[in-house]
Amino acid sequence: MDTNIKIVLKSGKDQSVMRRHPWIFSGAIKKIYGDPEEGDVVSLFNNKDEFLAVGHYQPGSIAVRILSFEQEVFDPGFWHRRIRSAYNYRKDMGLTDRADCNVYRLVHAEGDNLPGLIIDYYNGHVVLQMHSVGMHRNLEHIVAALGSIYGEKLLSIYNKSESTLPFKAKMEKVENHFIRGNATGTEVLENGLKFRIDWTDGQKTGFFIDQRENRELLRKYAAGREVLNMFCYTGGFSVYALAGKAKKVHSVDSSAKAIDLVDSNVALNFTDTKHESFAVDAFKFMANIKNHYDLIILDPPAFAKHQNVLHNALQGYKRLNQVALEQIRSGGILFTFSCSQVVTKENFRKSVFVAAANAKREVRILHQLTQPVDHPVNIYHPEGEYLKGLVLYVE
Repeated sequence: MDTNIKIVLKSGKDQSVMRRHPWIFSGAIKKIYGDPEEGDVVSLFNNKDEFLAVGHYQPGSIAVRILSFEQEVFDPGFWHRRIRSAYNYRKDMGLTDRADCNVYRLVHAEGDNLPGLIIDYYNGHVVLQMHSVGMHRNLEHIVAALGSIYGEKLLSIYNKSESTLPFKAKMEKVENHFIRGNATGTEVLENGLKFRIDWTDGQKTGFFIDQRENRELLRKYAAGREVLNMFCYTGGFSVYALAGKAKKVHSVDSSAKAIDLVDSNVALNFTDTKHESFAVDAFKFMANIKNHYDLIILDPPAFAKHQNVLHNALQGYKRLNQVALEQIRSGGILFTFSCSQVVTKENFRKSVFVAAANAKREVRILHQLTQPVDHPVNIYHPEGEYLKGLVLYVE
């Protein structure tokens, strides 16, 4: 049950709230009136006892995730309004009724003023990931809102939150993740290309939707090129490269299961294959590929999930990009990415700069990339811009 707990911030620590930043760190708290449990609704006040905001309490570094800067009641109507607003935004962006694309992110946490909640839409199927106990407590209201918005178009709802909820939650194991229906996957269209989605066993919610526009950009550069897709996962970039008339495409991932997904998605779109896949460690594969490829994609998993490993992560990005820059053919194009939230655009660009200098190659920046419109960045929460990418021309 939500409680009405009062939290008072230290003098001067209300400035971030005044700038509408949605996080309150534990060090900013002066006093807590009551004994909040994880997921309780708490009210925030400044040192002068003036109301600031309302949010979900969570023990740890980020102690409160703000839901509203107004005094609101978090009844079913609140959840319907917020999720409907997220849907209307995607509709305005042209994502909800496309004939060539039926996959998009419906709710992107802080970007949609619902911190701790991710909702992805896959051709009539919805996958939920909740990163806070507060969101988990409101699962019933969230599901009701989805049913109201999509109606009969909503075929299934799958709750994939067991691995994302905080460990302190001590929540009971969920035996049935299917809230509606029992579909374990589906086939979707993205920019006219077909992909099989497996949300029960796949990473994240089953597909990296955030690279949609960057994959489309790659398609435009692929014609006639020999392409290497590192850390390929489901092979999104590989399929787009083949669609762009690449001369050949090689997909590499350390996971044999990922390679099976790549091969499946390639076969779903093409009969005349110019594709080979390899289940092998990335650095081992890249050790001796000099002049084999003139288009390389580096889209590794997050090297840093916490600030205390930032230095090691930046060294990892430098090393990875240096190897690629040393090996790529003259006139080649490198698509390189970081999805680590704690790595800023400046951090990432500097790592790639050092890699280029060490490789002693002339490099031009063709594009600076980020996440698409269905992964919006709240202007008051710059940390939400987690995906960084560069497209480089290498002489």
